[in-house]
Amino acid sequence: MGERGRISRDTDGSIESPSQSGNLNYWEQPFSQPYFDNATRRDVTATVGQMTYLHCRVRNLGDRSVSWIRKRDLHILTVGILTYTNDQRFQSLHSDGSDEWTLRITSPQIKDSGTYECQVSTEPKISQGFQLNVVISKAKIIGNTEMYIRSGSDINLTCVVLETPDPPSFIYWYRDRDVINYSGRGGISVVTEKQTRTSRLLISKAQPPDTGNYTCAPSASDSASVTVHVLNGEHPAAMQHGNSSNSAVTRLLPIFLLFVCHSIQVLLVTDVYVPARVVKFTR
Repeated sequence: MGERGRISRDTDGSIESPSQSGNLNYWEQPFSQPYFDNATRRDVTATVGQMTYLHCRVRNLGDRSVSWIRKRDLHILTVGILTYTNDQRFQSLHSDGSDEWTLRITSPQIKDSGTYECQVSTEPKISQGFQLNVVISKAKIIGNTEMYIRSGSDINLTCVVLETPDPPSFIYWYRDRDVINYSGRGGISVVTEKQTRTSRLLISKAQPPDTGNYTCAPSASDSASVTVHVLNGEHPAAMQHGNSSNSAVTRLLPIFLLFVCHSIQVLLVTDVYVPARVVKFTR
């Protein structure tokens, strides 16, 4: 009989199939054991309040079950598609015929950060860890929180979105409580770059009516605000309050200049007067 069709007999006379050769039970052979697909992302960053997912992919699962376990307290969250916790924010998602078992976390909070294990009920059990980092995403407007602009100058504000795993789907600009109306006044432009998570607001030739509280409000992030004062005159007194350190320097500058002028005057008088007395004394 050819090699392909050959079967072997055990010492007791029983017939051994090719799949049983080597004294291995069929279900114990390596190709039949469940294993994890390591191509899935295992380090996930999520924003507070935004739904997030942990994807576990198990090959050759057979009749075993998949569980999700929170590592810090060994709490079983789900078994199969059933939820085993009173916290209904955790749910297992699975489609028939799929190798993927997904843990969905609705409205994650900072306290949910940590390691989660996808566990398969083999003997011994096998598991794969996933690290979840929940962060607070927030916007930041570069510069001081209060600005003073001379009438006729440009208002130029740059907003950066920090601690966000994904680019914001939008970034809105407000003045006081209203979305900035681009059509109501000319000279207003906004340039938003989602990949760099930045947005720039430019208002050319600002006038006193442009004074107000400007807010950068990205999707799924805390907003940031800055107060802008547009003032008439070249050196308005109120501009001294825009920066506490600059204000202190401005107040002390006249005193410093007076001191310097007085010192110079004393030096000049001494240079002229003292030699004259010395000459008169020697005669």
